[in-house]
Amino acid sequence: MNSVTPPLPTALLQTLRNLLPVLAVLLVFQFLVLGRAPDQPLLIGVALLSLLLGITLTLRAMEQVIFPVGNTLSHEMAARGSLGWLLAFGFALGFGAVIAEPSLAVVAEEAERLSDGRMQAGTLRMVVAGSVGLALAIGILRSVLGHPIHGYLMGGIGLLLLVTWATPAEITGIAMDAGAVSVNIITVPLLVALGLGLSLALSQRSPLATGFGLLALAVMAPRIGVQLYGLWAYSEADWAAVTLLPSLDTPLPLLTVPDTWYGALLGDAGNILRSVIPILLVTAVFQLLVLRQRFHHPQQLLYGLIWLVIGLFFFLQGLRHGLFPLGGEMALALSERGKLFLYLFVFFIGLAATLVEPALIAITRKAEAHQPTVLNARILRWLAALGVGGGLMLGIARMAQGWPLEWVILPLLLLLALLAWLGPRDTTALAFDLGGVATSDVTVPLITALSIALTTVLGSGDAMLDAFGLIALASLGPILLVMLYTILAQHWLERKH
Repeated sequence: MNSVTPPLPTALLQTLRNLLPVLAVLLVFQFLVLGRAPDQPLLIGVALLSLLLGITLTLRAMEQVIFPVGNTLSHEMAARGSLGWLLAFGFALGFGAVIAEPSLAVVAEEAERLSDGRMQAGTLRMVVAGSVGLALAIGILRSVLGHPIHGYLMGGIGLLLLVTWATPAEITGIAMDAGAVSVNIITVPLLVALGLGLSLALSQRSPLATGFGLLALAVMAPRIGVQLYGLWAYSEADWAAVTLLPSLDTPLPLLTVPDTWYGALLGDAGNILRSVIPILLVTAVFQLLVLRQRFHHPQQLLYGLIWLVIGLFFFLQGLRHGLFPLGGEMALALSERGKLFLYLFVFFIGLAATLVEPALIAITRKAEAHQPTVLNARILRWLAALGVGGGLMLGIARMAQGWPLEWVILPLLLLLALLAWLGPRDTTALAFDLGGVATSDVTVPLITALSIALTTVLGSGDAMLDAFGLIALASLGPILLVMLYTILAQHWLERKH
């Protein structure tokens, strides 16, 4: 764990530079379009400072703890030839990290409510967690066998097209969004570190081709699994009363907290621990009991974990009290001024929010380090941000025009399949990974808030059809743009040489 990280003041300045696009978008629309100051400006100012500090500390924890631990575990298991344990670790990590994910719990509970109980929240979470665990095991096996990811992606897209065509429209949006929320700010860097550690252990393998791709499969698998579950839940046999795990149908808070401001803070702390503890348990079990090794530099590991929890806490407070209130208030106000202003705001707020995704910043830096001649971290972040903004604008247009979600999703999936076939073998996995990374802890809650706020204004009146699908469209945009970028960059390099 000898990651070199800049001093805290330098890191804060770097984060501030990444936050400037968000601040610029908010200021322009707040003062030049709406023509008034926001409510509670002092609270929002403090919240944005909290967001700045939270992103900085979280990125430091990723570099000092998450990346080294993931690299070490996968490298040691691969070096020992422990394929069975490596696959078991992948499944356990995916299942354990997802089953307690707060964002997934919110989506599952909303899906149960809007489906009138046909889709059980606990069963939905089990399906998503099991799908992610299975996808990680398959992805690790692919890396070990040295298979190109194209066949796996093409097969997954083909199956996704088939089940999307066969599934009721009410299920498609839920399934697509469930895939996007199945990875978070902790699992994203850990999975990338796991893949890169494997590529180091497997000599003469391309780090980009072998090290990336786990996230792409982890996002795709739940979209297939949830739609298959939806077909079962909506079948005429009325099996909807059956649930796999009833105890998960209600939230599992670590703390019972009062409904006060300090109760909300304790609730946030509990949600963070719910996300962190399963991953800690899985990594500790495999490190201590399977590899039979102690953690290197345990004191530094402990400090890094403390910084991670503190950083995530400040990060959540900044989102909740700064970015989200401003975004929701502006979306509703702009919807009254015409759809053009609303489309522009949704595009720019999606773009700006994606630029400050901590996981996206960390992963694009890793990608640039492995292939600096083709991949530029700043360009990758901006392409991902433009893709999210474009996907959001398309999703809002779908809500306003009443287009069925499958009419929009199916052509995009076909285009993805074509680009995956044409794209460079080394960078396709990265492009698909960035689709999942770009819709993570900043954009997913923001998109959820926007979709809920705008459903009543733009929707058709069927919340089941309107509220879901926006996250999915936002996650497909980055894949399309990054794939096009890598194809053009590869073509330019070939002509140059």
